Amino acid sequence: MTKPSPQVLRIQLVVAFLCVALVVYFWIMGRSGVILMKSGEPAAIGLGIGIFVLPLIGLWAMVATLRAGFAHQRLARLAHEEGVELDVSDLPKRPSGRIERDAADALFESVRDEVEAAPEDWRGWYRLARAYDYAGDRTRARETIRKAVRLEQASR
Repeated sequence: MTKPSPQVLRIQLVVAFLCVALVVYFWIMGRSGVILMKSGEPAAIGLGIGIFVLPLIGLWAMVATLRAGFAHQRLARLAHEEGVELDVSDLPKRPSGRIERDAADALFESVRDEVEAAPEDWRGWYRLARAYDYAGDRTRARETIRKAVRLEQASR
């Protein structure tokens, strides 16, 4: 296994710091909610319930996002190890660094054909998700990467 780059380590540290900060925030808010619920006043009890429930929803969202991120990271690592990542180094790019729309669309078409040829292979779906991302369609990229994760998990 290759050693993560300094940039990846920095990102992981920022994510870890933000998660710890969120957990502390959720704990403080939850405690405030309990204090309000114990007050005995009907309005305070209602506010306390709301303040107590919202951090639980936030905690669920944070855990779900982290789990998805770890699963996507795993697929990226596996794709890299197997050499099936999309090579976009020779595609024309805009000054911003994004791939030009026509080139991204052509890349998408070729990868979509791969998926149609092998619809049960997570690698094709992973590549299709990346192609959607390069084409700027983030919504479909997220849907497609979820399918790739499900297929990879089923193949274990």
